[in-house]
Amino acid sequence: MSIPVIIMGAKGRMGSTLTHLAMESDQFSLSGVVERAEYSKGLEVLGCPVAHDLQELLPSCPGATVIDFTAPEVSLSSARKAAKTGNPVVIGTTGLSAEQLAELETLAKDIPIFWSPNMSIGVNALVRVLPMLERILGEAYDMEITEIHHHHKKDAPSGTAVKLAQVLAESRGWKMDEVGNYGRQGIIGARPEKELGVHALRGGDVVGDHTVYFFGPGERIEVTHRAHSRENFARGALRAATWLASQKPGRLYSMGQLLGE
Repeated sequence: MSIPVIIMGAKGRMGSTLTHLAMESDQFSLSGVVERAEYSKGLEVLGCPVAHDLQELLPSCPGATVIDFTAPEVSLSSARKAAKTGNPVVIGTTGLSAEQLAELETLAKDIPIFWSPNMSIGVNALVRVLPMLERILGEAYDMEITEIHHHHKKDAPSGTAVKLAQVLAESRGWKMDEVGNYGRQGIIGARPEKELGVHALRGGDVVGDHTVYFFGPGERIEVTHRAHSRENFARGALRAATWLASQKPGRLYSMGQLLGE
């Protein structure tokens, strides 16, 4: 039995990739797509309902999972609307504020909601492995993170870089709001021992590169993840939609639960 899905922002970079993969897979059926009126031309060839507002689709798509990689406020709006009809939601949008995440957690008490700032299985494997590496190396190793993305990306640092920094800081017993450094300029003095730098580079069409550095006495360790295409994230989101179909409301789900934490 195929899983019905609704794709938000179907003409966008992630939306179009998700739509393509859902249509070519027997595991999913495209219940509908949502796109702003000025960008929706041509979507009729998909052979499914096309709407300019999610609210138009939901009443006729019971049980369909909404997949949203748009923008923070749009994704939150999608969750609010889905909560009224009982539809599950998978969100891959980055840049959500603490307040927006708190509202998602509240909405997740009523419907199954899955959120991850990075849907890559490889990146989420790093999230689990990096704290182990940090503990083995110890505090003699300074930690820094760089991330590179295409010039269209609106938020910085990336949600993935923020997540990697958080797990490393937690492993060391630090709080990122106390030790995070997001840029250096001028005569700033020596690097404090209790600091974790996170630096964003933007340019070209880079899908997403993340490198974690451990600078130690006499050596340097670099752990890098490079996304070669957006299909990597789209396949992760569709895997999340498959998993979420059998979950109940009650908590905001993430890749940790999907991967069996």
